[in-house]
Amino acid sequence: MIQRSSLDFRRLLLVYYAATIIFLMLDYGFNVNVRVAALEAFPGLRAGYYLVILACLGLMLWRPAWTTAIGVVESLATLVALIMNMALRSMIVTDQMLETGVGFITTAEIFNFLISGSIAYFSWHRGMTQLFGPPRV
Repeated sequence: MIQRSSLDFRRLLLVYYAATIIFLMLDYGFNVNVRVAALEAFPGLRAGYYLVILACLGLMLWRPAWTTAIGVVESLATLVALIMNMALRSMIVTDQMLETGVGFITTAEIFNFLISGSIAYFSWHRGMTQLFGPPRV
């Protein structure tokens, strides 16, 4: 049972990272940014994010045994970045934000936070369990 669960998790991670290609096409082809809405104003960082995710996919395909560890590291980095981005932008309001009305958290960013954050947390928790066993209480 543990073997099958491990394979299902790895397959789910591969599908998630492979879906980046679809999100990339939506973002750059149709100007629909769902996956990286928080980086809408930073095209260089957005492209870098896509590059990192595609590199993770490449590593997972090249070294399938590393899939869980790659998923854990990337999901933790995603969680930290999402939390920091939302926290800073919701708690620190600048004069420029008040004057222009630009820079506030948008609905798309909230959905991105919920979707990406949920998947990243699930991936991190599941990966940690597979790497180190269930949490001891």
